[in-house]
Amino acid sequence: MLKEIFLKSSVIIPVRYGSSRFPGKPLAVIRGKTMIQRVYERALESKEADKIIVATDDERIYKEVENFGGEVRMTSASHVSGTDRIAEIAKSLKYDLIVNLQGDEPLIDPSLIDNSLSFMKANKRVKVCTFRKQISDHNAINDPSVVKVVSDRNGFALYFSRHPVPFPRGQKEEKIFYYKHIGIYTFDREFLLKFSSLPPSPLERAEGLEQLRVLENGFRMKVLDTEYNPISVDTPEDVKVVEDVIKETK
Repeated sequence: MLKEIFLKSSVIIPVRYGSSRFPGKPLAVIRGKTMIQRVYERALESKEADKIIVATDDERIYKEVENFGGEVRMTSASHVSGTDRIAEIAKSLKYDLIVNLQGDEPLIDPSLIDNSLSFMKANKRVKVCTFRKQISDHNAINDPSVVKVVSDRNGFALYFSRHPVPFPRGQKEEKIFYYKHIGIYTFDREFLLKFSSLPPSPLERAEGLEQLRVLENGFRMKVLDTEYNPISVDTPEDVKVVEDVIKETK
């Protein structure tokens, strides 16, 4: 009888201080707690993850995570993406699965972490998965800040774009299903390290979407469905939106 192999997993939250629209946003206070603390605490609610780590290159963020009792590690300041930052940490971890959780979603649903990890544990041939949600707001279809994803019949990504895909040629737009990409990724650790070592690809540079590097290099990415619709903090005004949601849910 074969012995069951238990896969260990870690959530890594890549965080930097600099932001063109909102410098220092990880330390923005949202109803008494910094945003990074709220993201960290939501991740702690995961039932599948074995460890939560914040990865940063900033001493101020490092000290804040230490102050609220979280685990944090310093990384190089030269990383150009969150994926590169988590890969640096993943090199020293003896964990099989790595979740890349964005540090600007203080309302993240922990079930996304659990669902992605459960899927990866049950489908060991899949090396990376992410999420999509059907778009119901017509304005979002043409909004370049809303990344769209199209998948094949088996749920693997065909393309990600800031433009409306598919293009509604000869059909009414309302008869086409559009999906918003939800940017949480769960990687097989070895694949993450391989992916981060690849140079940026042409489509990645054109769209400004690093997930296209996976597809351009011939790898597959599973796209799972969710009803969760993230509220990201990109500007100081977004803090008020999140505070209102927290107030309503209490």
